[in-house]
Amino acid sequence: MRPGQRLRRRSDFAAAYEGGRAYTSRLLVLRARPNSMSTTRFGFAVGKRLGNAVRRNRIRRRLRAIAGELKTQAGWDIVLIARAPTVDAEFASIRAAATTLVQQAGLLQGGEGTNE
Repeated sequence: MRPGQRLRRRSDFAAAYEGGRAYTSRLLVLRARPNSMSTTRFGFAVGKRLGNAVRRNRIRRRLRAIAGELKTQAGWDIVLIARAPTVDAEFASIRAAATTLVQQAGLLQGGEGTNE
């Protein structure tokens, strides 16, 4: 994932939270909102209650790696929010949860999933 494909500003996160649709799993919450760009941008939220900086950064690195692997449709802002069980979860479990959420949101390339 290139740096230009990440949400960085507070206003971008706020827009995704307010105007976006939420999809949840045991490990993650996905917020998705259409943007007017030709790329999909990802943002990652890992709260302080999940542990110290080392743990939070480890989760953030994992989420970035997973987002780089996902083949999503263009034109979306997606925020992945880590929940408490993510701290002890294995990488494959987190990847499966993220893939399922993107599929539920109907954002996989090829139009798979249900975009309600």
